[in-house]
Amino acid sequence: MKLSKIGRISMAFVASVAMGLGMTACGGGTIGYMWVLGTQYNQIAGFKIDQVTGNLTNIPNQPFSSGGTNPVAIAVKPGGRYVYVVNKGNGTGNGNISLFSVGGDGILTFQQTYTSQGNTPVWLAVDSTGNFLYVLDKQAPPQQDPLNPLDPTKTVPATFGDITVFAIASDTGRLTLVTNQQSKVPNTQIQKTYFPVGVNPTMVRVSSGGCLFTLNSADATTNGVNTISPYTTNSSTGQLTLSSNTSILTNATNVTSINVNGSSVYLTDAGLNQILPYTVGTGCALNTANGGAVNNLSLTANPVMSIVDSTGKYLYVLNQSTTNTQNAFSSISAFVIDSSTGKLQNLGDTNNPYSIGAGPVCIVEDPSNQFIYTSNNTDGTVTGKIIDKNTGKLSALTRGSTFTATGLSTCLAVSGNIS
Repeated sequence: MKLSKIGRISMAFVASVAMGLGMTACGGGTIGYMWVLGTQYNQIAGFKIDQVTGNLTNIPNQPFSSGGTNPVAIAVKPGGRYVYVVNKGNGTGNGNISLFSVGGDGILTFQQTYTSQGNTPVWLAVDSTGNFLYVLDKQAPPQQDPLNPLDPTKTVPATFGDITVFAIASDTGRLTLVTNQQSKVPNTQIQKTYFPVGVNPTMVRVSSGGCLFTLNSADATTNGVNTISPYTTNSSTGQLTLSSNTSILTNATNVTSINVNGSSVYLTDAGLNQILPYTVGTGCALNTANGGAVNNLSLTANPVMSIVDSTGKYLYVLNQSTTNTQNAFSSISAFVIDSSTGKLQNLGDTNNPYSIGAGPVCIVEDPSNQFIYTSNNTDGTVTGKIIDKNTGKLSALTRGSTFTATGLSTCLAVSGNIS
């Protein structure tokens, strides 16, 4: 059958519109964007996320420079217009925070860098209002030498970490330091520029309920166990108030991550291959959840991260290795969260745990809540999975589940279409 000239023009117009929306015969429009950090070349890989298939396609002009050395953590301001990257540096004080604006097709444009108050930034988080950025430093600024308490020029290295708080400008995304109004530098009238936390902190999480928690390393000063520093947040001023006089002891010696979801907190314990569930109490205190520690699935080892899906029904745990000597692989363990008790139960799928790329570091859910993605350090890839919202089971994407990112991938972040 021959088409009229008008028919051919109409079809060409439809095809043009579809291409402009990023649509193909096998996929749909772009539902959001993903950015993946890599330390091998200090780069950021960028992808568009297909709303139908979950397939990833490269953002134009990617990869982008991270703006520093050793990028390890990334956060997106709500609305998706600004992205912040922690460049850890090499431990000699050259760490920084890079600010990027997000343009059409998810293209990142570098704006400027900022310096946190302590040494070696390792993690960051944006509060739910998008007004404040919390940067976690492995080591706080030098402290007054106790042997020379009246000489401000005499200092010693800090034995604890800190949080640097920045206010975020709504129109530019730029950062302004928020000083600690509750504490002053000894023997001065100068407000401190940081908020202290525990020893060698590794991760910070902020809840929608106004609590901030840092995961701190285990050493001799903490009786050999990991601790958590709990703060309450002020959504108007950015001030942090320590909720208790001491850090919370976890009773675990190798906690690798902390995940906050509403009133629930989940720790991954690589030492015993367990998930440690807590509930958030008054003043951001943590209470052991009903049932206590939960064993990870068989054949899994070294859990490093977890995420609760958008429905609050399922917990997914990222495992870097396995106990299967015949088939070494990394995986995702899936659990059902009991709606009445909060207890974790095995999903019951014979394919659970689900195999993914090698050496996973971070895990996210896409903006449309259909897919889960992991950034994999060893092979520099991203693995995508479809989430069955009725059962929590994971399955491969329909057009391939593995995507090349950038060398030695660390963490990743996603954003919906920019608003």
